Amino acid sequence: MTPLRFRSFGFALALFTLIAFSAAQNYALEPVAEGLEQPLGLTHAGDGSGRLFIVEKTGRVRVWQDGAVLEQPFLDLSGQVSTNSERGLLDLAFHPDYPETNLVFAHYTDRAGDTVLSAFRANADGLALEPGSEVVLLNVAQPYPNHNGGELAFGPDGMLYLALGDGGSGGDPEGNGQDRSTLLGALLRLRVDEQDVAAGSYGVPEDNPFVNTEGAQPEIWAYGLRNPWRFSFDRATGDLW
Repeated sequence: MTPLRFRSFGFALALFTLIAFSAAQNYALEPVAEGLEQPLGLTHAGDGSGRLFIVEKTGRVRVWQDGAVLEQPFLDLSGQVSTNSERGLLDLAFHPDYPETNLVFAHYTDRAGDTVLSAFRANADGLALEPGSEVVLLNVAQPYPNHNGGELAFGPDGMLYLALGDGGSGGDPEGNGQDRSTLLGALLRLRVDEQDVAAGSYGVPEDNPFVNTEGAQPEIWAYGLRNPWRFSFDRATGDLW
């Protein structure tokens, strides 16, 4: 099991600022894509195609290829997502074995305002997801429109990590961040292999820390989180930032 280590955001920000300041004269900004609607995420498929996939909060995933954004979206959930406040299509993740396993996962807020984790299947050319292939794996009720979390990513252990906020409002009025009986305010660690998706569900890794803890949700990997919007795995060490 890869150890989980949270790093100091303050230290990272200070280091980034120092590096950016010292190297500012060596870099210039150049636009590479235009015409996007509330873009908030960028990822790739790891398939060597060079394509980038841009997540739009309003429900679409756009494909950037050969210096341009393709007209056809990779995914269009604009008719089934709520975009009020911090809701929307929040992130996208490709299965580690993609494209051999053509599974792609999305984290979004549905029209009722609740969190949805779904699996989709990409078509043969990898430019779009197959219509009607959505399999909803997880629904989590959200009491308020803010603090829905956001990040969805596979770790170096091959497990899928999903970040959920504490449910919102101000000051965590429902105490979700410290309540292990809810999935809110937590980082979840899930197994989503072919067999799981075919069964319309997900698996819980046996080495999750609260698998055998009474009153705790076994999906939880870390809890006590306010609104974990983004995180990343260090490619050299496997640490979670």
